Amino acid sequence: MTEFNLSEHVHRRFNPLKGEWVLVSPHRARRPWQGQVEEPEIASTVAYDPACYLCPGNTRAGGVRNPEYSDVFVFDNDFAALRPDTADGQYDDSGLLVARAENGISRVVCFTPRHDLTLARMEVTAIRRVVDTWTAQVTELSAHPAINHVLIFENRGEMMGCSNPHPHGQIWAQRSIPNETARETKLMGAHYGGAGRTLLSDYLQREIAIQSRIVCENDGFVALVPFWAVWPFETLVIPRRPAQTLPDLDEDERDALADILKRLTTRYDNLFNTMFPYSAGIHQAPVDGSSHPEWHLHMHFEPPLLRSATVKKFMVGYELLGEAQRDTTPESSAERLRALSETHYTLADEV
Repeated sequence: MTEFNLSEHVHRRFNPLKGEWVLVSPHRARRPWQGQVEEPEIASTVAYDPACYLCPGNTRAGGVRNPEYSDVFVFDNDFAALRPDTADGQYDDSGLLVARAENGISRVVCFTPRHDLTLARMEVTAIRRVVDTWTAQVTELSAHPAINHVLIFENRGEMMGCSNPHPHGQIWAQRSIPNETARETKLMGAHYGGAGRTLLSDYLQREIAIQSRIVCENDGFVALVPFWAVWPFETLVIPRRPAQTLPDLDEDERDALADILKRLTTRYDNLFNTMFPYSAGIHQAPVDGSSHPEWHLHMHFEPPLLRSATVKKFMVGYELLGEAQRDTTPESSAERLRALSETHYTLADEV
């Protein structure tokens, strides 16, 4: 009988952060592609765009004028998904049709006044100021008695639904614990209760020993393609020390996070020599006043590009109706990312 091989044979991998399985079909990576292709996105070449809602001094869509900001700029979203003034209330029809009012705060974080930059093209010192801003926002928002969860995320690129190319992210703070965080809290809690260590501490120890899925690392953080990755070049950024929230990171760890974000996002852009689209978000412990020793801060990057800057992975068919599935192994994706230069492709001629 042929010996089972992760790189060749169809198999399922377990995701302990979700309690779900992922179907991996490595042979399908060799199939020809005649499906839809996307136009590759080109980064802006202008430092200031008078038509951009987020550039310094410009008027936003809601009519508010931005200040002439010179660093990271935060403001309440003019078209907020969560509002602090939502009236309490609920609807319940036989326990089958149930709705509850939800309130919260939605903010936008402009990473830089420069319209033509991205995290990959910013200096590490500038990214560190973004990390400090995220941290300050978590501290401020978690002090609100009605806020129990803070999610920081970035959608980069039109194909990820980003409505403005200016480098920015969002913060959604709300009363309820969202589904993904609630699920991770439950599964992390089960592991911590049995092992006395965080789930991601034990997982990271195994990945460091194996090495095949690690993309880059420094003294504080490791960026890797998770064993259970769904997206073709999905990564997790995990601190070596199990900090629970951003404010738990010390000064050196904040430096390390800025460094790893620069190195990872540069690799993404270099993969296909394009402004690589992704959705990224920081998962951290709920800020509900309870102790969460089971929690281990981490950041997800979920990019849709599959084979090139023009071929995108869609979640359809089996993935919508069955379970997540991927054609390339996480090990091969990590190998490709790891082999890339940490000098941005737009600067390669200057080195």
